[in-house]
Amino acid sequence: MTFIGPGDADSRPFDGDSIATLAVPEGRDAAGPRPGRAAGAGWPADADGDPVARTAHWLIDRQAADGHWRAPLEGDTILESEFLLLLAWCDRLDDSRVRGAADRILGLQLPSGGWSIYPDGPVDISASVKAYFALKLVGHSADEPAMLRARRAIEAAGGPWAVNSFTRFYLALLGQMPYSACPAVPPEAVLLPGWFPVNLSRVSAWSRTMIVPLSLMWAYKPSRTIPRGRGIAELFTDRGPSRSCGAVDTTWWARFFLGVDRMLKACEAVGLTPLRARAVQACRRWMLERFDGSDGLGAIFPPMVWSIIALKSMGCGDDAPELREAWSRLDGLVERESDGTTRLEPCRSPVWDTAITTIAVVESAAARGDGDARKAADRAVDWLLANEIRTVGDWADRVRAEPSGWCFEYANRFYPDVDDTAMVVIAFAVWRGGAAPGDRLAAVDAAIARAVPWLEAMQNGDGGWGAFDRDNNSEFLCKVPFADHNAMIDPSSPDLAGRVLEAFGRIGLRQGHPAVDRGLAYVRRTQEADGAWYGRWGVNYIYGTWQVLEGLRAVGVPIDDPAVLRGAAWLEDHQQAGGGWGETPESYADRGFAGVGEPTASQTAWAVAGLVAAGRGASSAVRRGVDWLVARQEPDGSWEQREFTGTGFPRVFYLRYHWYPIYFPLIALARARRAASTTRREKVA
Repeated sequence: MTFIGPGDADSRPFDGDSIATLAVPEGRDAAGPRPGRAAGAGWPADADGDPVARTAHWLIDRQAADGHWRAPLEGDTILESEFLLLLAWCDRLDDSRVRGAADRILGLQLPSGGWSIYPDGPVDISASVKAYFALKLVGHSADEPAMLRARRAIEAAGGPWAVNSFTRFYLALLGQMPYSACPAVPPEAVLLPGWFPVNLSRVSAWSRTMIVPLSLMWAYKPSRTIPRGRGIAELFTDRGPSRSCGAVDTTWWARFFLGVDRMLKACEAVGLTPLRARAVQACRRWMLERFDGSDGLGAIFPPMVWSIIALKSMGCGDDAPELREAWSRLDGLVERESDGTTRLEPCRSPVWDTAITTIAVVESAAARGDGDARKAADRAVDWLLANEIRTVGDWADRVRAEPSGWCFEYANRFYPDVDDTAMVVIAFAVWRGGAAPGDRLAAVDAAIARAVPWLEAMQNGDGGWGAFDRDNNSEFLCKVPFADHNAMIDPSSPDLAGRVLEAFGRIGLRQGHPAVDRGLAYVRRTQEADGAWYGRWGVNYIYGTWQVLEGLRAVGVPIDDPAVLRGAAWLEDHQQAGGGWGETPESYADRGFAGVGEPTASQTAWAVAGLVAAGRGASSAVRRGVDWLVARQEPDGSWEQREFTGTGFPRVFYLRYHWYPIYFPLIALARARRAASTTRREKVA
């Protein structure tokens, strides 16, 4: 991979005089301009040829009648596989969606035979075993060429004993592995008091929504016998490792929790579970309470599936209201694709998409004076106001604050999150910059006044922010045997801190404000030696560096500050020869891949916006980045991107936000245009 730094060739400044004559240098990235889009198209004056206008209109045309936006959200094949495994356990493989889900799994098989968790990624053993099992369940023969290739890939990756804990539970559910090979998830854990070092509130929000229904499954250990030819016995060989759960970890805490796991299983073996009945009822209450006001438990796919299994394990009939509700919410995640396949979404993302799109259309309207964009933003603001969460949730176990926040999904009242709340505050702040006085503006001001104290209250002791809870950072809990989903806790991350700082700066808070100063100290401490910042919720260092630079700018950190200079230099150093930026999820496993990967529209947009925030809007790097985006824009204003640039659980689960390569480039282009206009005015003056 070739990088071009700030002192390399083609260093013409990006000022107002050159804005309409941008050119892509020779040797561009492999993904060249789209057919019909000439390099150097620039920003013509007419609306039809304006790349900013095209994208803004693309988004406006897709706004829902009630004012919100929601883009497709895509994960890897584990979603379709687990859906089929659930249907098999429920004896519902006659469902009309089964064939489409199986076809999608088969269509995403790697040439080597396994399945990955992001495009062009390495074989993932858990995804591959679940995909193979799902295909067997729906009737694929072990002797088919695709299945033979899959079996070879699975054996090469370690075989079925190498899968993670959650996969083991699925295998036990369908009789392919004993429950003794799964980690113990005792329901008694829900009874542990808040002062105890290990309790439910000390694990991440998403983990607790999985742990509670899993603990009910553990208590009942349901298992279904399936026809021998539909199982995966052929995957298990004598060369397999021990049946004990968990990867080899010799640290003290890992050995301690493995001992606890063995003790719990021994107690169960002799019937020594005096609190079991009480614990089961407490878990059931906890789970059903969180059905209320939510799109299913946690409003995300894994706990929604586990809650169905838990309810059925406890004896709920198919006509039970709570089970019908659980199925209804899961069914809402099923999407029929135009090619006939069935895709499962991990959750819905309307608040996130609406907030970011609002920012994009408002900033594009400011650049062009577009009244339609402004009206669309007004409708979106009304929708966001109506979806504020003003009731307490799990976060209140450790935080005392007036409730005010936003969740990611349509409804998830127990789990508003810092990231969405900060993004909504940014959207409100951007919107009200050109808002007329009136009831809507007053409502926005009141919502900001409620949300900011909640964000302040959620600040961690280290100065950063996590997603759902405060000081959810007990790292020893990452050593429990079922913590291999790499998301047992919810500590601070630089990208979240940068976003909250941006939200604070957008409403006028600056250095000298206590929360701002603590946040600044945190991001300064967490800057990497090479100048980048880690990105927990987007891939990866490009995302984190962009977001921290936005936060630093917003709270008034000068562009000649050493942290800003180093962050901007890192972005410029990782621009590729054709002008774009890209980074693979492999950077979470190998730091050597930081800022390295096929260029994408979303990551290029983040880098351009980060450089603009760092005061380099007139730089050659920004000019080349803008031209890369313009040259690859589709005629309808969108961009194509198959890469996954969203992060669920690093090294475990990644996301393709289908509109990341649309609304983020719109924001970047609007900001680059504004920076160019400022440069032009300064030259004239």
